[in-house]
Amino acid sequence: MTNESKRIRVTLTRSLIGRAKSHQACARGLGLRRIRHTVDVLDTPENRGMVNKISYMLKVEEA
Repeated sequence: MTNESKRIRVTLTRSLIGRAKSHQACARGLGLRRIRHTVDVLDTPENRGMVNKISYMLKVEEA
């Protein structure tokens, strides 16, 4: 990887309450804690997999 690694900005837009435990774990794994919380994460296959799994409750942008 280069020094300037590609990053994505992820925002939680829907509540985690009542979601499957694996979906809650993906949100926590990305560092999301509450609604409208935004984090910048590396654009890796692992992070993309978590984003794809819970895409219905996220907003994703290029950082």
